[in-house]
Amino acid sequence: MWPDLIQNLQSELRAFRNALSFAPPWAVSFVLLVSAVVVAWLSYAAILVVVRRLLRGRRPYLMTTLNATKNPTRLGLLLLALAITLPTTPLGPETRTILAQCLLLATIFLLGWIATTALEIAATIYLLRFRLDTEDNLLARKHVTQIRVLMRVLNTIIFLITAGFALMTFDAVRQYGVSLFASAGVAGIIAGLAARPVLSNLFAGVQLAVTQPIRIEDAVTVENEYGWIEEITSTYVVIRLWDLRRLIVPLTYFIEKPFYNWTRHAANYIGNVLLYLDYGAPVDRIRQKATELVAQSKLASGKVTSVQVTNTRPDSIELRILISADSAANASNLCAELREELIAFLQREHPEALPRQRSEAIAAAGKDSPPTAPNSLGN
Repeated sequence: MWPDLIQNLQSELRAFRNALSFAPPWAVSFVLLVSAVVVAWLSYAAILVVVRRLLRGRRPYLMTTLNATKNPTRLGLLLLALAITLPTTPLGPETRTILAQCLLLATIFLLGWIATTALEIAATIYLLRFRLDTEDNLLARKHVTQIRVLMRVLNTIIFLITAGFALMTFDAVRQYGVSLFASAGVAGIIAGLAARPVLSNLFAGVQLAVTQPIRIEDAVTVENEYGWIEEITSTYVVIRLWDLRRLIVPLTYFIEKPFYNWTRHAANYIGNVLLYLDYGAPVDRIRQKATELVAQSKLASGKVTSVQVTNTRPDSIELRILISADSAANASNLCAELREELIAFLQREHPEALPRQRSEAIAAAGKDSPPTAPNSLGN
């Protein structure tokens, strides 16, 4: 059916070309190719309008798929129209060969585009069952992370395959590549060493997607920095730190080096409270009070409560309190609540624990100390 239809169309185009025999060949070819593009464009627009009217309000998923595939489908129809019209044009063999080569390259890139679009549609449909905006989103984060990492890996593979097929259409490039790798083994070694970072990150991405030591929105401690996994790309991971900075870490880091994952087996969120206190602050009493406040709060899940001195400065110590909650909003509100109550507790019961200038502390201690005994050698 389709071969007969194509032959009939080409017969009509040849008849149209004969009717324009009075014009120069280049003008006839231009008219034929432009006419094919216009007819294909109008035909696709008409088909799109009809399909949208049939699907309006009935199948939202099909409408989403139709919108996602609109551009590749239009390009495919235009390439088909040009491929049917090209043999009927009065062009020379060299010009026709160049145009055929361009059509072949466009078709290869179109196939890569279609593969990428189909992959995105399949991933979107699969992830519709999972939501990240719920409190217990451990399963959702697991699948979202897996799909996103695998999509980036597969997109990279599709790009490499598409580029490879495109280069193989050129005889000069194909012969150069074959002679290069066949005649010089050193070139292969150099190419392998040069591609090692890319390949290592690619394989690390596959390992992360399968084993999942980290997931989207996991709370982690990396390089002594606490934050949340914000994005996992094909080469690096973006960690959103507690102070809104972004820590960029290569994928291979999470395969080769140790790190803390606070939400590995639970969907709880970890909050972070930092207090800068005087060296005389009663850490044990503050730890006890923080544990009491967290136990009394309705926002806390009670699974994590940690109070540690994490840093020292010339004039103060850094006290970090980690707490857990069932959602990011609860964790943020719990941190603010705990911070306010601890500051009020210190002001009320332990004002000496608040940070002071060391000169003031020494002067205050000097006022309370007994007078020094007179020198025995003096008057």
